[in-house]
Amino acid sequence: MTHILVPYHLDEHRPGLDVPYEPAVTVSRDLTGDDVWERVGGLYAEVADVVAADVRGGQVPLVMSGDCMVSQAVVAGVQRAHDRASPSIVWFDAHGDVQTLETTTSGYLGGMPLRMLAGYRPELLADRLGLAPIAEDRIVLVDGRDLDPPERDYLAASNIRQVFTAELDADGVPLGPVYLHVDLDVVDGAELPGLLFPTPGGPSASEVGQAIRRVLDTGRVAAVGLGCTWHEGQDGQGAAERVRAALPF
Repeated sequence: MTHILVPYHLDEHRPGLDVPYEPAVTVSRDLTGDDVWERVGGLYAEVADVVAADVRGGQVPLVMSGDCMVSQAVVAGVQRAHDRASPSIVWFDAHGDVQTLETTTSGYLGGMPLRMLAGYRPELLADRLGLAPIAEDRIVLVDGRDLDPPERDYLAASNIRQVFTAELDADGVPLGPVYLHVDLDVVDGAELPGLLFPTPGGPSASEVGQAIRRVLDTGRVAAVGLGCTWHEGQDGQGAAERVRAALPF
């Protein structure tokens, strides 16, 4: 597994971002453009190229970043390596990440990446990356428990399947190659210090690690995204070490 670091939170460069694993590759560049989509679009095109080359080389890239939006680049890279064949998605996250620009009250773009992977507003990023939408029935949201009303409405009407961490087994993993996404805030907020958006009532890091192992054991994981969605300086509080001990990467 190739550890790739993208030290950004959206278009904010975070060179001091603590990550659980030593990166073999770091993708960093000067971000230019009139809006956030243009700025991250250039970065993500480079990330997609790195991911595609790694997958073509028979490796499984693990992309670590400070947010979940970089998932657009990882999935685009997998599609490039597989001649645009789309992977299924297993998405571990305390949040739904299915907001839209029209429904969000906070305006936080990090609450939209799963909705965008399912085809929302392709002109924002997907068209720039050559990213094809993922069919909703090929997406599983794991332990999404902090959902705003528009997210609940969308998920209830969609074909996205929702499960708890303990429920996810090999039979519940969608067919085909898999993009495995893990936002570390899926872990109960009391267990990991310093999360940007801690959410109570979740599984332990050990339980998340066991579920991830069940997904990896299918032998179909093509790429992994790891959202290190915490404040700077978490190594001092032991968060990265706890993640290393619990997750099977």
